[in-house]
Amino acid sequence: MLNFFRRRRGAQLTGLLGPGVLWMLLFFNIPLLIVFFISLVERGRAGGIRLPPVFTLENYLTFFNACQSEFAGPECNPFLYIGIFGNSVRIGVIVTLICVLVGYPLAYFIAQRNPRWRDTLLLLVMIPFWTNFLVRTYALKQVLGAEGIINSILLGLGLIQTPLDLLFNEFAVVIGLVYGYLPFAILPMYTSIEKFDYTLMEAAADLGANIRRAFWYVMLPMTAPGVVAAFVLTFVPVVGAFITPDIMGGGKIEMIGTLINRQFGQSRNWPFGAAISLVLMTLVLMGVIAYFRSGAEERRAI
Repeated sequence: MLNFFRRRRGAQLTGLLGPGVLWMLLFFNIPLLIVFFISLVERGRAGGIRLPPVFTLENYLTFFNACQSEFAGPECNPFLYIGIFGNSVRIGVIVTLICVLVGYPLAYFIAQRNPRWRDTLLLLVMIPFWTNFLVRTYALKQVLGAEGIINSILLGLGLIQTPLDLLFNEFAVVIGLVYGYLPFAILPMYTSIEKFDYTLMEAAADLGANIRRAFWYVMLPMTAPGVVAAFVLTFVPVVGAFITPDIMGGGKIEMIGTLINRQFGQSRNWPFGAAISLVLMTLVLMGVIAYFRSGAEERRAI
């Protein structure tokens, strides 16, 4: 009888997991295998892939040594693509830190409101998701332009004599990425802060801790899971972003996402673009796993 119920429960779990497993198989695993296959073949003469396929590891070697490419010139930089990846990680860290530092106080403010205002404020945070990301990026471009709102106000107040150069540079890319991904940082931190027991802060104050020490040693560690989730949910898509760097950077700021987009679009070098995509996914995944493991070890030490 016990075995019967175990088999029945196993069948029920299989039925519940079936649609999710099928979805992952069709729309994640199979496309990933296709990308992996493309990354292992040679580029065709007119682009795409060569048929019949000829397997090679040259695409991966080219990423780590740009001079391996058949299109490399005599003054090629072997670390060209590694440098682009490093630049993407640097911008990703900057954007993520800004989102966390700005989003945490905002999430705390929302969590402190009464339920009626709390729901309204959360709705305002999520409203940008109702608009296409591309449309929002072009709208921000108009705000930062030479004839945009910011320059118009500053010129009208006489604070500047010529429009500020706010577009087509790294500053514009960072602002655009923060604008686009800030809600991804606010929501998980709000979820963690909203569950926090504020009587612990009162207990810390009774024991002689000031507000700063109580926050640093009590509230922040207790809400750390939300901060970690915000970091991951923001950093991972920012590193591979290509729409915002392309529009706000005007083609002057090269990130790994814009490089991949150019390989599949203008250059039609699908194998190399697929190889870069898999290298990006692997390196970011390794970094995220290392981050989680280091956090777990610190929690065990505490």
